[in-house]
Amino acid sequence: MPQRKELITWDEVGKLIDHLIPQFHTEFDAMVIITRGGIIPGGLLCEALDVEDVLTAAVDFPFEAQRDQSKLIAWPKFIQFPEDDQLTDRNLLIVDDVWGSGRTITAVRSRVAGAGGFPYTCVLHYNPYRNLFGKLRPDYYAALTDAYIVFPWEVDQGPDRVLLDEPE
Repeated sequence: MPQRKELITWDEVGKLIDHLIPQFHTEFDAMVIITRGGIIPGGLLCEALDVEDVLTAAVDFPFEAQRDQSKLIAWPKFIQFPEDDQLTDRNLLIVDDVWGSGRTITAVRSRVAGAGGFPYTCVLHYNPYRNLFGKLRPDYYAALTDAYIVFPWEVDQGPDRVLLDEPE
């Protein structure tokens, strides 16, 4: 069954960020932004929270695991990741755009915790219906969804471009 798609506007992104800000009761020493999806929300949150130490994590899962539901539980490949000494004994806000299956952000969360950091996860959209991690969910999220979210920075390129041509 095809998944419903929802196109989010820049104005809605701003409202999602505004909804997140009052949720934070921890001061973060640094932010770990998951590429590529977390780059824009992470940048907006860095500015809003005045977090100056920004780190990135790039994670990949085998392509066949993305196509085959039975292989969703696959070992991640960390393409880029901060050194342990940048994580140890620090409160770290891990930011991505969505928590769908949860594989990417939980892999980053686990690796940060393994390095001795104190990870807090944050996404704009949380999809509890696709979550593979039981009761584990993001520490902070702006909205619940059951849709495939298309952000404004994704519309003009890649496979989501077709959304511009679909009748309303």
